[in-house]
Amino acid sequence: MAAGTTIGAISCLSLLSPGGLLEPIWRLNPRARVAFARLGPGGPALLASVSLICALAGAGLWRGRRWGYWLTVALFTAHLVGDVVNAALGIEPRALVGVPIVLGILGFLATRRARAFFLTAEVPRKIVGPSRERR
Repeated sequence: MAAGTTIGAISCLSLLSPGGLLEPIWRLNPRARVAFARLGPGGPALLASVSLICALAGAGLWRGRRWGYWLTVALFTAHLVGDVVNAALGIEPRALVGVPIVLGILGFLATRRARAFFLTAEVPRKIVGPSRERR
């Protein structure tokens, strides 16, 4: 999730300053640069939203929260659908590379151990320090 957060933020910033220091990131996928630029102000807004959602999912995973688990599953499922559609329609044939990776991550998240960690974890209680007696 940290990678999605970082890449989304850098991409957003590069769209806000065309031709700037971050512009070389688009060499990885120049067609995406054109597509996001066509969205006008919606392009950076979309990338900022993706970055924020990835950060939230990462925080939820880090804390072992149920909502973090489900947000992560939803993000990777959306990513999988996007990769399959992009590859099937010929928009981005290289997207097929991501399919087995995402399937592997979703497969791990579906394991009994991962589900048990996130879905049966108790809500942590506040740790209260020792009481202080008045003297």
